[in-house]
Amino acid sequence: MQTEVLTAGNIDRAAEIIRWGGLVAVPTETVYGLAGNGLDADAVERIYAVKGRPEVKPLSLMVHGAEAMGRCWSSVPGQALSLAEEFWPGPLTIIGPGAPGIPEIVRAGGNTVGLRCPDHELTLELLEKCGVPMAAPSANPSGAPSPKTAQEVLGYFNGKIDAVIDGGECGIGTESTIITLAEKPFKILRPGALPDYEIAARLAADLYIIGITGGTGTGKTTALDVLRGMGALCIDADELYHALTLTSQDMKAELIARFGAVYDGDTLNRRALGDVVFSDPAALEDLNAVTHKYVTRETFRLLREFAMGGGTVAAIDAIGIFEAGLDSICAAVFGVLAPEDVRLERIMAREGIPREYALKRIKAQKSDEYYKDVCTACLVNDGTREEFAARCEAAFKEAITHGRKERLPRRALL
Repeated sequence: MQTEVLTAGNIDRAAEIIRWGGLVAVPTETVYGLAGNGLDADAVERIYAVKGRPEVKPLSLMVHGAEAMGRCWSSVPGQALSLAEEFWPGPLTIIGPGAPGIPEIVRAGGNTVGLRCPDHELTLELLEKCGVPMAAPSANPSGAPSPKTAQEVLGYFNGKIDAVIDGGECGIGTESTIITLAEKPFKILRPGALPDYEIAARLAADLYIIGITGGTGTGKTTALDVLRGMGALCIDADELYHALTLTSQDMKAELIARFGAVYDGDTLNRRALGDVVFSDPAALEDLNAVTHKYVTRETFRLLREFAMGGGTVAAIDAIGIFEAGLDSICAAVFGVLAPEDVRLERIMAREGIPREYALKRIKAQKSDEYYKDVCTACLVNDGTREEFAARCEAAFKEAITHGRKERLPRRALL
């Protein structure tokens, strides 16, 4: 058998070969793939034989676009549509729950199927014209380097496959990244051309994020506990800050450089730092700048991690949520307010500090009027903890039910 070399003018011929069960090597943006009709078990079996690939290893299917998910999967996770919208055509293979019509040999006896939409105009044209998903692993014998040119494919398979489409040299030369959404947490099964953090950032951008803000002692922790009980990832920026003062050497160095001897060994002396910043507005502004930088960076990392676990709702509790720019990723920001005398009692009891010091802290923070002006809504904590928790739950459920805001740009959470 002579392997045909096809070009841009011969895509109809390639589609004909695919439809009658033949094999065609096709160009993609990563490497050349060895394609056959993914719904034809005999064609798929031939792919395994030509490559010398064990049939216990499943094959992914090339598709023309996200519309094929409904044909190839038994159900379509919302996260898959988001990833396809962002990265297809492109070097990302997404694994989902396989549909009954997908041959068992494609799935290697499993219950999942990987889908990929290649970013190459000739192969996309072929997929459109042949009208079937194509099983298409890399066009090399198992264990050999993946080919980047049609000539390399012929060096492997001339006379063993029906045709190769010469689409020039592949630009990336690295296989696609593979992620499975078939179970939680989602996993990167094969690192590839698309960086893992780009995928995580896209998923994180789809989270419904609620911001919680307000002064010290207002009851933000109670609001966060309510959200935690609703299954949300809850990020307490203050707790994050304290953890970072112990674990981040870069943050420690910046604090010492600006504020002097505010550490006792590896532990931040909060009172010593407070003596500096709560009587000096410029020093407080500098502290906020350092804090916001490190807390924001760690917040984004936690959101990406949560999204990769299949989470959908998250909450951020931060006094400086607007100053840090974290409000930009929130669907809604709730301000938590409480009477001054209530705040004083809570701060003194919690931190063991005198009334004068607690009052100084409150006066250094934003006023109730500020939060009423900038927040989506405010929750007033002027009753029992149970009453406030019920008020929070009703407000949060209403916000989430009302719907998500416009999707964030992917790079918002990088």
